[in-house]
Amino acid sequence: MSNLYFHYPFCKQACHYCNFHFSTSLKNKDSLWETMKKELKQRSDELNSPIESIYFGGGSPSLLNSGAIENTIGLIHSLVEVTSNVEVTLEVNPDDVSSKYLKALKAAGVNRLSLGVQSFLDRDLVLMNRVHNSKDALEALESVSTHFNNYSLDLIYGMPYSTLTEWEQNLNTAMAFDPPHLSSYALTVEPKTALYHQVQKGEILLIPEEAVQEQYQVMIQKLEDLGYVNYEFSNFGKPSFFSVNNQNYWKGKPYLGIGPAAHSYDGKSIRKWNVSNNQLYLKAIEEGKLALEQEELTVKDQYNEYLMTGLRTIEGISLEFVKSRFGLRYAMYLEEQAERHLEEQHFYWDGDHLKIAKSAKFLTDGLAADLFMV
Repeated sequence: MSNLYFHYPFCKQACHYCNFHFSTSLKNKDSLWETMKKELKQRSDELNSPIESIYFGGGSPSLLNSGAIENTIGLIHSLVEVTSNVEVTLEVNPDDVSSKYLKALKAAGVNRLSLGVQSFLDRDLVLMNRVHNSKDALEALESVSTHFNNYSLDLIYGMPYSTLTEWEQNLNTAMAFDPPHLSSYALTVEPKTALYHQVQKGEILLIPEEAVQEQYQVMIQKLEDLGYVNYEFSNFGKPSFFSVNNQNYWKGKPYLGIGPAAHSYDGKSIRKWNVSNNQLYLKAIEEGKLALEQEELTVKDQYNEYLMTGLRTIEGISLEFVKSRFGLRYAMYLEEQAERHLEEQHFYWDGDHLKIAKSAKFLTDGLAADLFMV
């Protein structure tokens, strides 16, 4: 089984924190979508049947009309076997939401939405350079929750100038709708973004790391009290509403990425990525070529990646799996490296699985790196 991901690289305007590949020039948005379908046909033999998840991301795929989505879903079914309960997710921006559009998406075969609210505070939204405002966000969430029973909400914590009280207000606003799923990420200052230059110039001041961690811990406790499961570091779901796409990614299952800058993985050792340039991508695919590069992961790379992804999940990492997949040397190394953190109660053993303690979750990526084979 595998996932299918479409990266639609167009946005109305540039969010100041975003370092994904995108374009605010929309002149080629329709022709590029047609070219992406050609790439899918060219690479359909790379798909591991059946498909469990189809994910339309970006960029802003909610710029696509429902007919384009429906046509593409039909094409997928004609090319490859799809599970009867396949999860079909579309990322939508609040400013693109309307009752008519949501109904059309549902009729097209979309059964899950990911709503990019990011914040219910206008100050945050202006700082991010989002198109929508807080009123748009509330109206969009009201509409999405009316038309879809399976949807996710995106929020960003650790915003500049934010207080714990404001973050709790954000969470309370979201939870008033009782969403089945929430994805929440700490604001990250990525190089080559507008936010990076604003921070470098002192135009925007970040809050201390301790304050960011406090917001994260408050979120974990609040959502846990409300019945959400923190099944992956940044993802919270009600039982039976965990994202198939997210789970498969963190479990290292294969996925095929279609579109400029999209990444693919065969579930073993081959990783591929398309060129991050719309024109070069268009030219290559139209000529019947592939616009990608690839690398083969070493055993050490695969082991380190398993640690990084596995420790972010509720399942943790399996010592027996490490032994069978990578060998006894890796299993012994893992136990040795974990010892200090077990003493410091950052990790704990749950049977065969090594897991992150709740109190140390915010440090997950750094703790995983401490276990890497170097």
